[in-house]
Amino acid sequence: MRLLSPLPPLLAVVGLLAPVDFAAQTQGPGQIRPRPAEGREPEFPPPNIREYQPRSTLVVPVHLVPRARFPVVDIHGHPPALTSAAVISQVGAAMDSLNLRVLVNANGSTGDGLSRQLEAVRASPYRDRFILFTTLNLRDVGPGSGARIAAQLETDIKAGAAGVGEIGKGFGLSARKADGTRLKLDDPELDPVWETAARLKIPVFIHVADPSEFFAPLDYQNERWLELALYPGRRYQDRSRFPSFEELMTERDHLFARHPHTMWVLAHLGWHANDLARLGRMFDSLPNLYSEVGAILYDLGRQPRAAREFFVKYQDRLLFGKDSFQPDEYPYYWRVFETNDEYFDYYRDYHAFWKLYGMGLPDSVLKKLYYGNALRLVPAISRAGFPPLRPQ
Repeated sequence: MRLLSPLPPLLAVVGLLAPVDFAAQTQGPGQIRPRPAEGREPEFPPPNIREYQPRSTLVVPVHLVPRARFPVVDIHGHPPALTSAAVISQVGAAMDSLNLRVLVNANGSTGDGLSRQLEAVRASPYRDRFILFTTLNLRDVGPGSGARIAAQLETDIKAGAAGVGEIGKGFGLSARKADGTRLKLDDPELDPVWETAARLKIPVFIHVADPSEFFAPLDYQNERWLELALYPGRRYQDRSRFPSFEELMTERDHLFARHPHTMWVLAHLGWHANDLARLGRMFDSLPNLYSEVGAILYDLGRQPRAAREFFVKYQDRLLFGKDSFQPDEYPYYWRVFETNDEYFDYYRDYHAFWKLYGMGLPDSVLKKLYYGNALRLVPAISRAGFPPLRPQ
């Protein structure tokens, strides 16, 4: 039997001492060779970020939802000023088409401006369909401001306002006190305001900060890059002008904890829709806290299973809110909340470069989200037109 000749000495040494090092070519754990496209460049000039809009070839069931399954209270409405019969009728007709039963005007008005809108609504066929909140004058706060603001709040509630808000993001972010320093969210001068709201048993609807990415470096790892490139006023990276996101969150949490009898409604899920566990810990520690879903659908729709579990667990603390009053955008919310549809567009591409998926919420949760929790929180809302909720 003929034996194969041994390897040449040099090759044998190389084979023993220098095996092919696949790991040196990898970019991640478990990868043994370069990916097919690594090291290659496109043959054609790449499109810019707004030009690349590929058509999806996915064929899946589609369930458009033009009307909500149950009547809805929008706790975060920003309609045009409700000062004329024509505007009220126009907004009311759009609400009818969506099954939007009650709209809370969170634009916030006070004094004569509030009275004019209340009078116009009361004189219209939609008198039970609109609720108005008052606003707070938080400019140039100084000694005695808290008592003065609290007195105006009480006057506005007696006139017919049903809550406070929307307190805008400028509070904490940019508003200045009379001495020129930043007005912090937990400034004790304002304690009489929050104590008055607690005594009157009215909700305080507050918008704190903006998405955390607005405070982060504006680089190509920032998932809100396009929005920040389009809107310079949403860039808060300059620490000489703005506090950090976490600084605002710390002040906010201190404010809520210091006023446990005030009913707080946190706008936009507190900008924690991308970190629902964080908001859950707040709910667990603050029984006086509620929140609403305005303008964060892009975050819920990209994590439908986790979001569904969260909504089921905290179903008594969540309210429906839309923010901008654009009637053609509401059906996206109905579709995410009510269906199990997959991979469909969000209505504003600069908010999200990903698709949405339906959460398929149970009817019992939908009813609380759409109207049940709002009726409990805002007694001024008429119960007419809403199905009864099962006793808990």
